[in-house]
Amino acid sequence: MSDASPQEPGADEAEPTASSSPRKAAVARAKSAVDLAASAAANSDSEPEAGDAGPDESRTTYWGYTKSRMDDDPPVQFPGKAAGKEASEAPPPAASAKRPVNNLSYWRARKVIFYKNGDPYFPGVEFRFKPTRDILSMESLLDKVSLRIDLPSGARYIFSTAGDRLTSLEQLEDGGSYVVSSYKIFKAAPYGKKKAGNFYSTPNSPEMAKPMIAVGHGNWRSNKKSMNSSVPNAGAKGSSGRIIRIVNGHDHSVQCRVLLNLRTTQPFEEVLDDLGQVLKMGGAKRMFTLGGQEVRSFSQLRNEYAEVDTFYLNNSSRRSRTPSGGPTMTGSNMYLYDEYDPPPRKPALSARNPTRQRVLSEPDLRHSSMGNHDSSIDYDVTEVGSGKEPARVVIKGNKKVFFPPMHQKIFDPTPPDKRMQLSWVYGYRGFDSKKNLWVLPSGEIMYYVAAVAVLYDKDEESQRHYTGHTEDIVCMDLHPSREMVASGQKAGRNRKTQAHVRIWSPETLLTLYVFGMGEFSVEVSAVAFSQLNGGSYALAVDGGRERILSVWQWQWGHLLGKVATLQDELSGAQFHPLDDNLVITYGKSHLAFWTRRKDGFFERTDLIKPPSPTNIVCLQFEPDGDVVTADSDGFITIYSIDSEGSYFVRLEFEAHARGIGSLVMLSEGTLLSGGEKDRRLVAWDSMQNYKKIAETKLLESAGGIRTIYPQRPGRNDGNVYIGTIKNNILEGSLQRRFNQLVFGHHKLLVGLATHPDEEMFATAGQDKCIALWRRNGLIWSTQTQMECVSICFHPDGGVLAAGTGDGHLLVINSENGNPISRFRVCGSSLNCVAFSPIGDIIAIGSQNGSVYLFRVSRDGFSYKKYNKIKGNYPLACMDWSVDSNYLQTVTTEFDLIYWDVKTMTCGKSPTAMKDVKWFTQTCTLGYSMAGIWNNRFYPMRNTISTSHRSSNHDMLIVGDTDGHLRLFRYPCISPRAEYNEVKGQSNTLTTARFFSLDQSVVTVGGSDASLMLWDLVEE
Repeated sequence: MSDASPQEPGADEAEPTASSSPRKAAVARAKSAVDLAASAAANSDSEPEAGDAGPDESRTTYWGYTKSRMDDDPPVQFPGKAAGKEASEAPPPAASAKRPVNNLSYWRARKVIFYKNGDPYFPGVEFRFKPTRDILSMESLLDKVSLRIDLPSGARYIFSTAGDRLTSLEQLEDGGSYVVSSYKIFKAAPYGKKKAGNFYSTPNSPEMAKPMIAVGHGNWRSNKKSMNSSVPNAGAKGSSGRIIRIVNGHDHSVQCRVLLNLRTTQPFEEVLDDLGQVLKMGGAKRMFTLGGQEVRSFSQLRNEYAEVDTFYLNNSSRRSRTPSGGPTMTGSNMYLYDEYDPPPRKPALSARNPTRQRVLSEPDLRHSSMGNHDSSIDYDVTEVGSGKEPARVVIKGNKKVFFPPMHQKIFDPTPPDKRMQLSWVYGYRGFDSKKNLWVLPSGEIMYYVAAVAVLYDKDEESQRHYTGHTEDIVCMDLHPSREMVASGQKAGRNRKTQAHVRIWSPETLLTLYVFGMGEFSVEVSAVAFSQLNGGSYALAVDGGRERILSVWQWQWGHLLGKVATLQDELSGAQFHPLDDNLVITYGKSHLAFWTRRKDGFFERTDLIKPPSPTNIVCLQFEPDGDVVTADSDGFITIYSIDSEGSYFVRLEFEAHARGIGSLVMLSEGTLLSGGEKDRRLVAWDSMQNYKKIAETKLLESAGGIRTIYPQRPGRNDGNVYIGTIKNNILEGSLQRRFNQLVFGHHKLLVGLATHPDEEMFATAGQDKCIALWRRNGLIWSTQTQMECVSICFHPDGGVLAAGTGDGHLLVINSENGNPISRFRVCGSSLNCVAFSPIGDIIAIGSQNGSVYLFRVSRDGFSYKKYNKIKGNYPLACMDWSVDSNYLQTVTTEFDLIYWDVKTMTCGKSPTAMKDVKWFTQTCTLGYSMAGIWNNRFYPMRNTISTSHRSSNHDMLIVGDTDGHLRLFRYPCISPRAEYNEVKGQSNTLTTARFFSLDQSVVTVGGSDASLMLWDLVEE
């Protein structure tokens, strides 16, 4: 093959001169490009295929060129441009080495539809992409699919509808349908053939909720069949008919869906009059869009407003002006407005400029400003004309519209100048985890809460944190050298948060190794280091259905072997201290020994198997290698090995009245056992056939024993740390009393309030406990007789008011935690409580949807009920207005409701309340909060669970149901708003609050009762 480069353009014919026409020059250039592409294709066809390369010339295929793994990167050569022999030798990125680059199918985008595994009613998500251009690999495609389809652990596998697994982009065919799944198991279903029932009416739906009326044909018709057949695409732009919704401009509850014939011979004014009769208006004269633009012809409906579905009709032709120059609109029933039918907005007056909006106005002007909240003002009057568009968001499929105030702070879409840095983690995780407490060589206590590993120095009262995990930590183990830690996490909702194991240094808090990405389906339920060979092996147990046990050489990330244990409940797994190839797993009706062979296979020996009722909960070893187990019935069993290598029960005795939570074998041969139910700590002498040496019992408030760890490993002083099921850490010994070192809530935690002046905060949980905290610890805690779900400070800071789940209000002295009073409000849960800005009224929002008002006197020490405002939907959060005349609440279904405290009414018009100033902003809805919903920088599936505005009104803290904590600038009115983000847990962030000086943020985590303090530091 000749090495000569392709002939340059213009060799056979003259180069087009400047006097030549541009068209001829373009044709010449295009012809030259085609010749070059054909030459490159011919050269590539004559070269060997990519698979023929020798073993010493291993090559990696890239887009348009080939790169040798041992050489430096060559310059990129794009398809269609010849570059000599090197370009002709480059194989294309497809599986075949002979693909002509001038083939149009090579450049055509592919359209595929993805369905959710096991869901035959899922409508499917359409993707269009160009392989090796828009999407370079199957992994990047799965990442994009994870953002569009809600799967338990993100999209990890793609199947054909027949169940065949696909592993490369080349297997995806244009126009094909495929199934995505988080797991390897394919579920057969009629994908794409079943349609879920609609909760809304569509033009072609046979089960429309409301009849449509055809307009513009000279007569009225209500036959849906004839309408649908005559207008197949009634909502499409440019069609002869349109289905729209018309709304009475005076009474928004009067609405109708009609089919308009846009090519009728009737004048537009006559059609408006007919539409007015439908809405019982006595004839309509004007039509307006949601934004206030007037519609004057069918041509505008067909072209300019083709995408608008809702229009408002008005039967008034008069114009009126407000003193401020803006038009107004009055209506006797404006309080009937909802998010789906907002009133039309009225921009400034314009003569004939088509780029400016026309005036919309109505007579009977009564007031011109909503800024003065006087009791004599009729707030059914709506003022528009501010020149700002309403904010529209979609929450769980429902459209919400929020109207802008007349005066609004300038919106800044850039992220704040501050970021969040974890300062303190309160509490401990002992209610649902085992073996989660260690002592480091530095004397620090190590444990984990949510997705954070905590290193606590009790002498210095300081904490350090390892925050490398993206989801909650489930298990942890300390290396035999005590210089490294292995921690495993649960799987998140996308591919970037898969379950895996991280090896990190407790001294530097740096991640050293990561292994297991993509190998664990649900979570890493157990992890452990080997005791011999320098701890170079690590085992991990998948929390999925098969409970797969795997052994890794973690320094290199090599998988040495794995086996499915097929156990329903597996409590844990450990290496035998005298044999790194022997692994012991234990759990419900399960105790098995697994011997790993050199070929990676495991041989199994069962000591306990179904249907045995024994549930092994913890395991230890004697110095000579005998196995010591404890079960949920309170028995301790010792297994020894005979001369033939078989294990047998050497001793079994009842150590506790009920279940055992932890076993620890001390260096001198003393076994410590802790009772999970009876709260007893007992010492046994293994040298004297497990004779009881001593015992003690913990207080009921401390809880049962979950974990025991010696304070100074290797010493025989008897001092230990104890982690309890009530999320407390105690220190002490059998000879002296135990003191509380760490305190935490242990049930659902929702109630959180920050002090109005000082850096303190209060919490109230369903564990019937109310606590007051400072920055680095507990001030006091008090037990109540009822589960608490909400809490707030009096403006003076001397009193706490807490709402309970059974409808009681508790009043607590914040100085010492002593109860002041308790009274019954209603029979439903009190989900939110809030004092008025001056503290003379407390408003209580309940699960039954009503708001209860109490008069407050004596700085919050005296209460008297004086009224109730009845509602219909459960309330979640509440804010007072600055003048104490109004309340705003958000329901559990994300509806924003306004309440007039003076007139004792609810359901005020949002347009009437748009200029009200709010003393606090804990409600997650509103015009100034619109940007936190449907934000373009995070997936739309995120649901906002909490928010709070800073005292300086310049920042907004937001938490969601996936555990993300985001800091925005305030106001946040656009989905383009950027933010700073951290993640400390996987569960829902139930509440987040700023401190009074806006220097810190405190968050509570709901079901895991996690409580964290974040400092705001400069970027």
